[in-house]
Amino acid sequence: MTTGTEVAAESGDVVDEPNPTALQRLGALQSVWILGVLLLIVVFFSITAGDRFLSTSNFSLISQNVAVWAVIAVGMTFVIITSGIDLSVGSVLVFSSVIAAKTMEAVGGEGWGVAALGILAALVSGLAWGVLNGILVAKAKVPPLIVTLGSLSVALGLAQVITGGIDIRAVPEVLTDYNTYIKILGIPALPFTALIVVVIGGVILHRTRFGRYTYAVGSNELAARRVGVRVDRHLIKVYGLAGMLSGFAAVLALSQFGTTTIAGQSLTNLNVIAAVVIGGTSIFGGEGSIFGTVVGLFIPAVLQAGFVIIGVQPFWQGVAVGTVLVGAVYFDQSRRKAAARGAGAKRPSLRSKLIGKASS
Repeated sequence: MTTGTEVAAESGDVVDEPNPTALQRLGALQSVWILGVLLLIVVFFSITAGDRFLSTSNFSLISQNVAVWAVIAVGMTFVIITSGIDLSVGSVLVFSSVIAAKTMEAVGGEGWGVAALGILAALVSGLAWGVLNGILVAKAKVPPLIVTLGSLSVALGLAQVITGGIDIRAVPEVLTDYNTYIKILGIPALPFTALIVVVIGGVILHRTRFGRYTYAVGSNELAARRVGVRVDRHLIKVYGLAGMLSGFAAVLALSQFGTTTIAGQSLTNLNVIAAVVIGGTSIFGGEGSIFGTVVGLFIPAVLQAGFVIIGVQPFWQGVAVGTVLVGAVYFDQSRRKAAARGAGAKRPSLRSKLIGKASS
């Protein structure tokens, strides 16, 4: 038997639906569901591995693995919210670390003055690549996928040309000591440095005009232009931010490993993009959060650590992360289709408008 509500929906009349409660809105957030998945993974490894998984040393290792990705992921979140993509972040990290190491090697010394020059060189290098990507996307109108795929190849190739494909180990001890000897709650300083970047990124995205413009550009670029947002300039800034954060991540990688990692960042871009999307940032743009990104980052890191402890081949990590990634995108698509159907059901039909005019 068809109800009155169903008849109204089928005829195209306006259907008054109750406003969702705060709990219902919270349950609709993809980041909340992904947090539930992360908690289930932690519970599983806690039961199967016990104290070995719950140890301080294991969480310290997980946090260090997440730190470099987290810094890059903040910039990637901004980019994907604008409905863009940046495949070059791993190569930009490598290039920036090479420039920083070369700069510190040329200056010589072990103090913070030398390290500061290296940090500045890394930030400028990353910023330059990001701005270049932004100009090509915003001004030249080249698709972000193509632009950043080209940057991925060029940045990595230049890094190999500069070094001859051999990693540089001229990293001042103050950088490596910063990660090794400075600890908070038994955890090295590197994760806390990344946490500062994450918090600042969250404030900028959710509490500033720059963040609002980022959502506006991703939701409807044409509408954003009509209300006065300088979309091209904003896109350049967003890609520049992503590049600069990749440069800063290069500094963290240098302090963690004490050397450039030319061959060790081949999957960084894919891991970061997967984490951002898994965390609820829509690949269609206009939606996302830093909190969701952080949750998404911990899934591959926890899986990697857990698999090693219980003796499962780490290759299964890729299978698990890929499965969650596809599921996250499917969830996003289904939610958007449901929202579109709901909006269509609430839109008055021509018949209802005519009936309303006749009755009046």
